[in-house]
Amino acid sequence: MLNNVEERKTVRTGTTAVFAVLLIHMFRDSAYRFQGWNEFASLYLLAGVASASIGFSIFTQGWIYFSSQLSRQRLYTGMLFLSMLVFDLLHMMGAVGFPLFWNTLSLNESLWLLVLSKILASGGILLIFGFRDGAVDRRFKTVLLAAGVTITVSVLTLFFSGGQELPVLSDENGLTPMKSGIDIGIMAVFLVAAATILYKGRIEKPPALLIIVRGLLFFAVGQFLFAESSYVTDSYHLLGLAFGCIGSYFVLRGSYRLTIQDPLEERRQAEAQISYLAYHDDLTGLPNLRKLVQRLEDLLQSDGPEAEPAVIVLNFNRFKMINESLGRHAGDRILKLASERITREAADKGEEVFSMGGDEFAIILPDKLELEEIRSRIGRYIDLFQEPLAFGTREYHLSLSAGFAVYPEDGLTADRLVQNADTAVHDAKGQQSSIQRYLPSMQQKAQNRLVLESEMRRGLERNEFFLEYQPLVHLDSGQTVGMEALVRWNHPERGIVYPGEFIPVAEESGFIVQLGEWVLRQACKQNKQWQKAGYRPICVSVNLSMGQFIQTNLPDRVEAVLNEIGLEPKYVELEITESMTLDKEAALGQLHSLKRLGVNISIDDFGTGYSSLHYLKNLPIDRLKIDRAFINEVLQDNNNAAIVSTIATMAHHLKLKVTAEGVETEDQLSFLRKQQCHEGQGYYFSRPVRALDFERTFLVC
Repeated sequence: MLNNVEERKTVRTGTTAVFAVLLIHMFRDSAYRFQGWNEFASLYLLAGVASASIGFSIFTQGWIYFSSQLSRQRLYTGMLFLSMLVFDLLHMMGAVGFPLFWNTLSLNESLWLLVLSKILASGGILLIFGFRDGAVDRRFKTVLLAAGVTITVSVLTLFFSGGQELPVLSDENGLTPMKSGIDIGIMAVFLVAAATILYKGRIEKPPALLIIVRGLLFFAVGQFLFAESSYVTDSYHLLGLAFGCIGSYFVLRGSYRLTIQDPLEERRQAEAQISYLAYHDDLTGLPNLRKLVQRLEDLLQSDGPEAEPAVIVLNFNRFKMINESLGRHAGDRILKLASERITREAADKGEEVFSMGGDEFAIILPDKLELEEIRSRIGRYIDLFQEPLAFGTREYHLSLSAGFAVYPEDGLTADRLVQNADTAVHDAKGQQSSIQRYLPSMQQKAQNRLVLESEMRRGLERNEFFLEYQPLVHLDSGQTVGMEALVRWNHPERGIVYPGEFIPVAEESGFIVQLGEWVLRQACKQNKQWQKAGYRPICVSVNLSMGQFIQTNLPDRVEAVLNEIGLEPKYVELEITESMTLDKEAALGQLHSLKRLGVNISIDDFGTGYSSLHYLKNLPIDRLKIDRAFINEVLQDNNNAAIVSTIATMAHHLKLKVTAEGVETEDQLSFLRKQQCHEGQGYYFSRPVRALDFERTFLVC
């Protein structure tokens, strides 16, 4: 908008200048001259003083003010107008007959000083602003001043010593054609300088350069008036000086803005942006953790002992899975949409939302509230995501966990309140609970998780992990047709640690990728050993984590393991979950790449996710594994029975194998046989057992 304003002003200036030239040319009266010497001298002196004052201002702003921000344009412009100032003053004193110069400068010499001043102005501005600006060393300032003064003094010395040899610009008949020709030439240079600056800034069009262009237009009109003058005492000549003063004023404004005001404004804007980013999240635009602590501190200081605020921290459950399956960019877009939904709800209640980074948000409840009221308010935010979030052509089901801490019981400082509320939300996620208030015991649990993560990494190095195998049994024949490899941890102090305790920590820390590849390698190695021992070959199933599945080089890693061990791909089955297929295109590409290796693929815990049946038929999979939650109550809950029956029927139509997990009773087995499930897996057949026990019990030569 600002550039448009300056552009319009520049256009108006150019238009005005053209009309002024036309009017002067149309109504020119060559007979009009100042008849009174005192009147002429006073006006001429006034114009000269004004021009000198503006020139001195340009010099001081370039050389004295803001001396820490030196640039070529500032210094060159300052030096240029200092030299012009000297020439203009001497010209003015000689033209009006100043006593000191009455017998020193002739009118011809005085006019040459004016001409040189305008040549300097036109050529200097063309060179200075026609090229890119840059910073200069402060030492260059002294060198440039010395050079400028030396050149100016040399020119003046030449004038005072040899003026009679200069071409004549004024004689008894008035100003000569040479004078008019020089003025027209200088006017052309001013216009070329204006065109050069406009071309240079044709894209950005900096307002400062447009202001300088307006000054050049006034300079050009002034030179035209000089060219139209017949005598020094013509009104046109005096108007030429006036237009030159106006041109110098615009150069003063433009150079100040270009070299001082705009850089300072840019610095202020950059500092404001840095300050904003320091206190706001760059993704959501919400106030960040630093701002949250600051607001809490202000609240505690202002209200003193009367303040009893509560801090709520909200965290999206399994949002990492969305990031990993859809990619970081899509995850950020979904998170932004989710934050807007939370912010709208908070705005309705006059509450402010803060971003804690990632998928965590915080809310301050400044007033003292009963615990039930706090829980009620938290419940509003959790209920926001009962409705799925629409992104692109799909809907995503999100859920929140919440933790909160209340002053002063749960923390006496702002930092402690926020930290404890954050601890509470992570405890809620671990407990699969919606809302948790901070308890001191949670701190110890959080520390234990950090210790557990460190011990897991050391445990893998020390061979503390091992595999157990659970048989996959054909329901009609009762024959073992496969096995699932399940990881266990033999901790040196805790004893056997089961996956439910350490897998969530491994997933959060990213250790699951390293652990998952170890499981795949060990399972394949064991299966190959049994084949070498002469046992009937069967397939081993290995669960893939989301962290593994999103690796672009996963097919290469699997192929490398198979080649290293020498196991045929058909004896390996990789199990994924429905949630891994949220990003359909990426999932399809990954699954097709795995299928090309020759391995089998199954969907584990089927029925608990949000798979589209239309999409399911296009997945390159071999088996559906019905989640144990449906099998557990299949005889007591008609809905569960209907779901199991539907999944089995669908699998048959899609020509997929169907396996029931969690089979524990004869009655469950009988029901599953009626539904024509192919295989079963569960405690009815066997718990997961060590490799040696599996070999003795289930393998047949």
